[in-house]
Amino acid sequence: MSTTLFAHSGTVARSASPTTPTSLPAAFAEQLNALAGLVARSSYLYSSALGPFGHGGRPFPLPRFVYFGPDNTDDSPRLAFLAGFDHRDLRGTHALLHFVRRLALQPNLGHGLYLSVFPLVDVLGLAGQVRDRQLVDLDWRYPVAPELDLLGKDARLHGYHGFIRVATTADDVLTVQLRGLDLRPGTAPGVELISSQDFRPFPVRWLGAPIAAPADGPLTLREDLPLRAFELTLLVPTDWPAELFREATATILKRFVLRYRAFLAEGQHL
Repeated sequence: MSTTLFAHSGTVARSASPTTPTSLPAAFAEQLNALAGLVARSSYLYSSALGPFGHGGRPFPLPRFVYFGPDNTDDSPRLAFLAGFDHRDLRGTHALLHFVRRLALQPNLGHGLYLSVFPLVDVLGLAGQVRDRQLVDLDWRYPVAPELDLLGKDARLHGYHGFIRVATTADDVLTVQLRGLDLRPGTAPGVELISSQDFRPFPVRWLGAPIAAPADGPLTLREDLPLRAFELTLLVPTDWPAELFREATATILKRFVLRYRAFLAEGQHL
């Protein structure tokens, strides 16, 4: 039985009015639905579009996949993964979709964690409704884009412990920035949230000192969030072949999840 959650032009979405089609490109909507079919067979994953939000009299869903790791509870650490801030470059989007596919096939990866995956932020751009909004650079407190408004409401609702953003860089080396990390009392000082080892065999460049008051991204909501979250931004070279981009990014994210579990376990003296 097929699973249809994300509709394209001429197709009615489950969450939309029966007479109002959405306008996600057919090829992309079919890719989402194929992954939703795989996810539907998992005991720990589900797919559910956030929204929809209205634009030009039509509903547009914000794709989302949610993972409840084994032994997940209401107090489990929560992470949000985001990509696709510019519809003209969807390599980060495809990498996150591949990451979800790995979660479906390896359900023990995020043991005890709650993961929300948003593979496409620039929904209206991909649907051909708007152009060149530079969503990755915007302040989430004053959302001029309906996608960021939805994401901000979701962040306030779930109180994520961390946000992981996947984007691209014109540099020829992986680049990483970590902002807002709060090493709470009891956290083992020798445990790293992420290490250069997680990027092997690729070299990595670390951006400068963390910014205390970010002017862009989800940490602009820090005053509205129930706890002090961190943000990890992974910038992948644009000149990497598509397959390398997808496989390397998904592998790095997997290693990060495993290290984050160890980070939490050490902090709790488990």
